[in-house]
Amino acid sequence: MGRVVRWFFPDNMAYVIAEPCIGTKDSACVDACPVDCIHPKKDDARFADAEMLYIDPVECIDCGACVPVCPVSAIFALDDLPEKWTDFTEKNAAFFGR
Repeated sequence: MGRVVRWFFPDNMAYVIAEPCIGTKDSACVDACPVDCIHPKKDDARFADAEMLYIDPVECIDCGACVPVCPVSAIFALDDLPEKWTDFTEKNAAFFGR
């Protein structure tokens, strides 16, 4: 069976990584993700320069596996994203050129 790919529309993002990840970049969420949608990984050349990790809105399958493993509670379902961090929806998508 192939990968499930979600069509991306701004209101269709499943999960968003927000401000608490800045400077932390703990990769527990990367390891928990079954579809490899959280980047950059530690072995990625962009990891050192990235201020945080990002969720690809197209590749994410809305499973929520990343949420409970985040040690800084930086990952939110779109509907639960605090208003003060709504700009992180765009930041996550922009990292992947979406």
